[in-house]
Amino acid sequence: GSFGHTGFTGTSVWIDRVSQTFVVFLSNRVHPDGKGDVTPLRAKVATVVASAVEDTPVEVYRLAESTYNSAVAAQIPKFKEQADAARKALPARENDQAIRGPITVPANFNPPSVRFGSEVKIVLNGIDVLERNAFKDVEGKRIGLVTNHTGRNFGGKQTIDILKEAPNVKLMALFSPEHGIRGLVDDKVGDSVDEKTGLPIYSLYGETRRPKAEQLKDLDAIVYDIQDIGTRFYTYTATLKNVMEEAAKLGKPVYVLDRPNPLGGADVEGPLADEDRLSFIAAHTIPVRYGMTIGELGMMMNTERKIGADLRVIKMENWSRSAWFDETGQTWINPSPNMRSLTEATLYPGIGLLEASNLSVGRGTDTPFEVIGAPWLDGQKLATYLNERGIKGVRFVPIRFKPNASVFKDAQLSGVNIIITNRDEFNSVRTGIEIAVALRKLYPAEWNVEKYLNLLLNKDIFERVKRGDTPEEIERAAKTGIDDFLKRRTPFLLYK
Repeated sequence: GSFGHTGFTGTSVWIDRVSQTFVVFLSNRVHPDGKGDVTPLRAKVATVVASAVEDTPVEVYRLAESTYNSAVAAQIPKFKEQADAARKALPARENDQAIRGPITVPANFNPPSVRFGSEVKIVLNGIDVLERNAFKDVEGKRIGLVTNHTGRNFGGKQTIDILKEAPNVKLMALFSPEHGIRGLVDDKVGDSVDEKTGLPIYSLYGETRRPKAEQLKDLDAIVYDIQDIGTRFYTYTATLKNVMEEAAKLGKPVYVLDRPNPLGGADVEGPLADEDRLSFIAAHTIPVRYGMTIGELGMMMNTERKIGADLRVIKMENWSRSAWFDETGQTWINPSPNMRSLTEATLYPGIGLLEASNLSVGRGTDTPFEVIGAPWLDGQKLATYLNERGIKGVRFVPIRFKPNASVFKDAQLSGVNIIITNRDEFNSVRTGIEIAVALRKLYPAEWNVEKYLNLLLNKDIFERVKRGDTPEEIERAAKTGIDDFLKRRTPFLLYK
């Protein structure tokens, strides 16, 4: 019944529940040259501790072992049943019977722990539904595909290849958004040719950010398949708006292959963008975290901005508004170079708001949006202040770090690591505003508050931060806009 973990740098933790003994060993064997070895010392420490346990009879251990093994064995049939059901729910594909076949549980199956949650539901993206339905929605059409590396079916096959191989569809051209067709570029992207298919790739993040009439004239339809991140300042939504506008001028239909909002579709956070501050990083008057899929948002923009596009959404299957990305059964693919995990996506709405100012938000580190810092900042002071605020679902740890790119490149910074402790209670935008208010109060001369407006895009809320209103007052001021948005979005919601 004991359990533990060993870490790469030589750290370890081992817990024995029966004797109520634990050993925590902290070291840094990789300093200074990466050649250290603490295994012998760690073994000696563990041996000393184990030999000091003298008041727990061996019979107690035997009883604990018997109870543990019985509990695990009782759960195996349930585990097998759920696993079989989950695999059979996968969309049928050629030559995959071995993958979808029944699971065999070894006789000696004895995992260290078994935990069962709710029933698994495999979420099918729009491309999975289109593929399963033999591409009938776009049958016989010459199409252009707006996509990048995130456009894949549930099995991981790229939408480019799926449509290129479809017998009743003619894929004519590709259009790439910011970061390029492979999602690796942090700069302007030029036109190119796809090495695998030989198709032209027209950049929508180069000299122009919208498709040209001559690129669309020989197409019967445009298909859009890109994984969004659920936050207003992410350019893929503006790319969709621009595509709809150009398609509408030529009477070309636009098909959106819908995908999950990684942050779910239930919660909405943050002030709405002012109409006169919209741009390529803010396509519509929506909150920072808007709680809609890309298909739903496309419908809203098409109607409210009077674009007039012939927009058709290929809906997902089995997605519910309460589902986060890790509850869809799908594989995470970094939507952009600095969006490397669901944790970072969860932090992005609030922490990303700060990056227009003279503050590092971790770009150029291994954990963008999980850290903030600056040469003029005292991480211990800021962490103490924020932790004393008792912000729900989050804690702050003082750190020092050196980004190798972006703001304060190669400078030693003091700052805080932002740790989500309860996702259900955590409000990213509220946390970002708490940090902004703290910076305004603790560093009024050092923090460039004027640039905070560049991504906040709400003049009223900005003025409240600038004059030092409390986070509670700021949140109340934003509520009216959010309430109005929730009413506005209702006609466009496709999922429960």
